[in-house]
Amino acid sequence: MHQHHHPHQQRGPYRQRGLRQHRTPYRIAAALLPALLIFGGCSGRDEPDEPGGTPVAPATPGAAGLDDPYFPHLGNGGYDVTHYGLTLDYDPATGRLDATAAITARATHRLSAFNLDLAGLTVGRVTVDGARAGVRRADTELTLRPRADIGRGATFRTVVRYSGVPRTLTGADGMREGWLRSGKRAVALGQPTGSMAWFPGNHHPSDKAAYDLRITVPKGQQAISNGELTSERTTGGRTVFDWHCAEPMASYLATVAVGPYRTDRTNRTNRTDQPNRTDRPKSSRDAADGIPVHTAVDPAVAAESADLLARIPEIMKWGEKTFGPYPFSSTGVIIGRPGDADFNLETQNRPFLPGPSGIGILVHELAHQWFGDSVTPKSWRDIWLNEGFAEYAEWLWAEAEDGVPAQRAFERAYADAENWAFPPAEPPTAAHISARPVYGRGAMVLHQLRLAVGDKAFFALVRGWAREHRHGNASTADFTAFAQRRTDRDLTALWAAWLYGSGKPPPDPPHS
Repeated sequence: MHQHHHPHQQRGPYRQRGLRQHRTPYRIAAALLPALLIFGGCSGRDEPDEPGGTPVAPATPGAAGLDDPYFPHLGNGGYDVTHYGLTLDYDPATGRLDATAAITARATHRLSAFNLDLAGLTVGRVTVDGARAGVRRADTELTLRPRADIGRGATFRTVVRYSGVPRTLTGADGMREGWLRSGKRAVALGQPTGSMAWFPGNHHPSDKAAYDLRITVPKGQQAISNGELTSERTTGGRTVFDWHCAEPMASYLATVAVGPYRTDRTNRTNRTDQPNRTDRPKSSRDAADGIPVHTAVDPAVAAESADLLARIPEIMKWGEKTFGPYPFSSTGVIIGRPGDADFNLETQNRPFLPGPSGIGILVHELAHQWFGDSVTPKSWRDIWLNEGFAEYAEWLWAEAEDGVPAQRAFERAYADAENWAFPPAEPPTAAHISARPVYGRGAMVLHQLRLAVGDKAFFALVRGWAREHRHGNASTADFTAFAQRRTDRDLTALWAAWLYGSGKPPPDPPHS
């Protein structure tokens, strides 16, 4: 994520950051059928949870939060979401959204009730495995009580019908997030908590899931989202767009952009790595020579964005060479108008930029597809693993493409007093998770690691990190342990000085 700066603004805090039920896709329903037959979905059964006659554990409510260091009430315990099916009917003239969320999840313990996160909007009928569920609401917590207890390990399906005008939220750092409406255009940006403004769910980055979105808008408008566009059809003055995102995605990376976008879909060529990508859906492997590139640009900025769009294949080629195989089925970008949002965001598959941008910003957001989108933080305290890597990617790009050594970028960052306000791995409050030290000092940590272990070991480490945690979650402790395993040098002093230290260490790599 990058904060978006208008030409007249000075640099501020650095933030690089109808009611028809949606049908579960056939392949997902088929995959879930054995689990449903075994566990029976919602179950009040008396048989044991464990083999060998162990008594059934008593059912308890799932936790109303996951105790994130900065957002303790964000997310919910007791279940793991595997799929969101979102059916959204949006009227740009009034801003009204009529929607259905079909949420498939697996219970991690025996549940008598569970929570969803939702900010605003009016909740209508709610069912769990087809049976009406009780609903209680308190602020952003939606507590659902199914008709029967849900057995541990059971897969269950919750359907929530809801409507209203989605909110624009203000984050702790003062940035707008959630559902951002500008005239008849709108964009949903979720970092760090804004996704709860437009659909109910488990809105913590540690719970990633596949998504299918069906979005209905007036004819002439485009509705852009994550993943692949599988269908587009117009009937009676309304156009329905179906988007499928097969790879796991944290909810803050989900997006919908509505407006008169100009869209283009091409296939990039000259792949640097052509592994057997069995994890990628066949529809995205139809062109053996490249990854599909899907772009959407507001007509007002199309001409001045053309050169930037043309460089996406070049950036992706460099990214695969530097970070390893691209982890998703397609790439691209959404470019809106200035004022649509306060920041750029690495929304999965295609980042959102609020207006024309420079090459460095696009490199930053596309690097996030490896670091942040595929390898997602376990908690918001680990966000430097997103932003430090993405900023360092800018330094590496300038080194490879412009001949500007990363050491020079390091020296500029080292001289910037804003980078020394706090250690990158320990932002003091939620308002600081998008502040300069997370980015600049985070990148300095990586540069010092590179100096300590050498280029060959460093780049092997970076590619290995992206490969080992592909489509998963990782913490700072995971990264430091991973790096230590891949070198014969003791990195303890480096982490203490650069990652956790409160002072400004000498620029030479520490020796132990």
